[in-house]
Amino acid sequence: MRRLSILGATGSIGASTLAVVAAHPETFSVYALTAHSNVDGMFALCQQHRPDIAVMTNPKAAQALEQRIVSANLNIEVLAGEQALCDVAAATEVDMVMAAIVGAAGLLPTLAAVKAGKQVLLANKEALVMSGQLFMDAVHQSGAQLLPVDSEHNAIFQALPFAVQQGAGRVHLSDHGVSQILLTGSGGPFRETPLIELPTQTPQAACNHPNWSMGQKISVDSATMLNKGLEYIEAKWLFNCQRHELDVVIHPQSVIHSMVQYVDGSVIAQMGQPDMRTPIAHCLGFPERISSGVAPLNFATLGALTFTAPDSARYPCLQLAIDACWAGQAATTTLNAANEVAVAAFLDGRIQFGDIANLCGQVLERVQLPKVSQLDEILACDEEARAMAMQQMSRF
Repeated sequence: MRRLSILGATGSIGASTLAVVAAHPETFSVYALTAHSNVDGMFALCQQHRPDIAVMTNPKAAQALEQRIVSANLNIEVLAGEQALCDVAAATEVDMVMAAIVGAAGLLPTLAAVKAGKQVLLANKEALVMSGQLFMDAVHQSGAQLLPVDSEHNAIFQALPFAVQQGAGRVHLSDHGVSQILLTGSGGPFRETPLIELPTQTPQAACNHPNWSMGQKISVDSATMLNKGLEYIEAKWLFNCQRHELDVVIHPQSVIHSMVQYVDGSVIAQMGQPDMRTPIAHCLGFPERISSGVAPLNFATLGALTFTAPDSARYPCLQLAIDACWAGQAATTTLNAANEVAVAAFLDGRIQFGDIANLCGQVLERVQLPKVSQLDEILACDEEARAMAMQQMSRF
């Protein structure tokens, strides 16, 4: 029996993880569930999955949840705050940690799980975007096993040779016959929207992803393709890529989740339904295969699969991320922070869709980009970028 802590349990990744876990009660049990402030969602999960511990980072939400837990006579301990997240991620009772907290808030608890040597199922992009070298060094020092959950990175992982899978960002791809990694992206809801109409698109339209069911923040990131940019940065660290070994291609059908090209001309692609239960089940069962509950592809009815290069005029955030990736850790941390501020403002109606890329670009131009290597330096860089983003946003 493998015991899990699920960080970000009320989000879409958390829901998909719990669906796979519930289908294999003989193999998995839930030790801890965490959320920020969704009391109703967490209470429902507690009733269904009966974890030992429930964590709410918002203290008032934790108090409200505890009252409902007591009233329902459930034997579940309720904890509050960021330190509690780190504690349940590193707990000795835990074998596996699903790291699915969206944004920079997921960095410290994910790093706590890594330092504790856990099997870490990584769905939090920002952990590597903000602290790539530090994070990967911690993986190797602790002996933690890092398994990528994002459909794209999971697809790449499955298509790579066993030695590269085991190397976790330390081996050279060229030593194993790999010439290029191709990240696929659907292009989001605005792939065919006239460019002149892009700047004024609404939050509702941006969150209406054509293929995937996701939370609001990641849906907006998919609409700008900043999400693919973050995945590009993440792939650089996960697979130890050089710039010429990593590229992005638009694939509207989201059937091929990513591809690996080899020096002999072979291309190995991982395919499947656009359902996160597939990569989650792969990680939960690794190195074995377990049922995900997802129907297999029907190739007789699949239809055409198409591919195009991304247009930088349509997706300026993607180019910002690619450039930041090779500019260094401070640049990727700054971009991530600025984007989080911008997306929150867009969803709140304070800026327009087109302002997201403009704000991110302005912050990258204006903020100092020192060399960062320690966690406190990374967090300070993140804080400075957020302050700069708020300052610049007041001018929009």
